Amino acid sequence: MKAQHTALIALVSLSLAACRKEKESDPIDLDYSSASDNARAEDAFNDILAEVDKAVVDNGLRDLCDPTVTFDTTASPRTITLDFGDVNCTALNGRQRRGRIRVSYTGRYRDVGTVITITPENYHVNNLWVQGTKTVTNLGPDADGHLRFDVVVGGSLTADDGSWTATHSAQRTRTWIEGQDTDMILDDVYLISGSGSGVNRNGLAYTVTITSPLRIAIGCPYITQGIVRIVPEGRPERVIDYGTGTCDGNFSVTVLGHIFGVTIG
Repeated sequence: MKAQHTALIALVSLSLAACRKEKESDPIDLDYSSASDNARAEDAFNDILAEVDKAVVDNGLRDLCDPTVTFDTTASPRTITLDFGDVNCTALNGRQRRGRIRVSYTGRYRDVGTVITITPENYHVNNLWVQGTKTVTNLGPDADGHLRFDVVVGGSLTADDGSWTATHSAQRTRTWIEGQDTDMILDDVYLISGSGSGVNRNGLAYTVTITSPLRIAIGCPYITQGIVRIVPEGRPERVIDYGTGTCDGNFSVTVLGHIFGVTIG
């Protein structure tokens, strides 16, 4: 059995060729493109929201590759534009970005009922074209006083050479568990629960269920914890495990008892 994978920044091309003996029936299906493509899409859209959060707080003063940020408080709803330019710029965390992110918002982030709509425009991360929208609605505090947000994502990732496209949709609840009582952003931590679906780069549809909440720390560019169950159409489930909290961009994919390690650069 031989597995080969190449890790890229926002999406990775993963394939597995299964060997079989002469008298065996059909080979075991160990392809995990759906799991990989969904993980990359999760990462790309979480990264967009993190960039918006950071731009609002520090107006792009921490990173040589931070965008030019423009606020329009006269529009209704109000808008923010993050402009990374038309040529790739490499951020401190190694991500290459170009293009723009448009944000509209009806109120302050902490205000119950505020709706924030995030739309990438010709926006690329490590030469992957990110398209679609991410809408965040403040639902108010839960029983423990943690603010909750409804998050709806519908979009796609496309290779710059046009060789493939993977679609991604999600319906999530984002719970603010740390940093809510401070003005800092780097101490903010969220737990993400919910479900979704998509179509991977090979045209195969799949469903997504978060079985253990994803931990998103704004101070880390990667998902650091949580478990996601991916079920490609007509195939066995794939399980993504993001680990126990280490900020390293590593996660594993388990298919029929076989475990594959993947790294987001």
